[in-house]
Amino acid sequence: MANNGNGDGDAGPVGHDQINTEIVTLTRFLTEEQAKHKEATGDFTLLCHALQFAFKAISHYIRRATLVNLTGLAGTSNTTGDDQKKLDVIGNDLFIAAMRSCARVRVLVSEEEEECIIFDEWPHARYAVACDPIDGSSNLDAGVSVGTIFSIFKLAEGAKGTKEDICLPGTEMVASGFTMYGASAQLVITMKGGSVNGFTLDNNFGEFILTHPNMRIPKKRAIYSVNEGNSLYWEEPVKEYVNSLKYPDEGGKPYSARYIGSMVADAYRTLLYGGIFAYPADKKSPKGKLRILYECAPMAMVFENAGGLAVDSHMRRMLEVVPQHIHDRSGIFMGSEQEVQKVIDVHQKYQK
Repeated sequence: MANNGNGDGDAGPVGHDQINTEIVTLTRFLTEEQAKHKEATGDFTLLCHALQFAFKAISHYIRRATLVNLTGLAGTSNTTGDDQKKLDVIGNDLFIAAMRSCARVRVLVSEEEEECIIFDEWPHARYAVACDPIDGSSNLDAGVSVGTIFSIFKLAEGAKGTKEDICLPGTEMVASGFTMYGASAQLVITMKGGSVNGFTLDNNFGEFILTHPNMRIPKKRAIYSVNEGNSLYWEEPVKEYVNSLKYPDEGGKPYSARYIGSMVADAYRTLLYGGIFAYPADKKSPKGKLRILYECAPMAMVFENAGGLAVDSHMRRMLEVVPQHIHDRSGIFMGSEQEVQKVIDVHQKYQK
């Protein structure tokens, strides 16, 4: 039925668009969360504002990367032996500048830096941050989604600001999360003992808008995400587990395989749809490939707070694993509770 302009019909009056005036931005969300804690000083909120600026800036440069020739190698390697992309260098510099300028961070660990960065100009700063500024950067030239992963620790009273102050288990994190730079920039953040919330960068407002409140991962889902190109080097329990997904007992349906090769993109899909993401340690990489402080632990906190599980290749709770040094590695299995439990069950069979 055509609208007659007086309010009748389905479309509503001409010129009267339905406009949401109760938009929850990340800034508003953080302010409201701070107000719930009478003891809050505002330091954590200021740190998060600095983080979101870094995410916006990195998102901007990723979108412009091909236009301004930021893809391709920068000619150096980072501490873990990966060739550095030009955007890696820019992302790292942006992150360092944002953390330094907020005056609330004492220690910063970055995948791109061999040693901790200590901000001596802020001796009384209370926080330490670990980050992978652009995770999955080897996929940039192909236009595959990449992201930033971060973890935030509160320093112990009297901490001097050394690498020992941040080589802590994930249970000590006060917050963690990641940003995925895909068709839009998606930010997922969680705080200790809190819910998981997803925000989408609205380029019109220049703000992260709350679009996925209280994210919960499904208890089970027949999807697995793992690089099967490494299967030659897998330990027997991992081989048996993955084969059980591909070749189920009679009457069962095989799982769907989904693997992008960018941890943030694979993790985000797993968080939304359920299933399992795995990057196990193997004979080629006995400790695993992913870094504990700024890949495994922050992702584990997100997944646990969303109702999932995360364990390392020894079936220990990922959040309880203590890194031996700032770039220490681990294997990881994370995802829906029932899917990760299947991995644990297979490994327990081999331990008997």
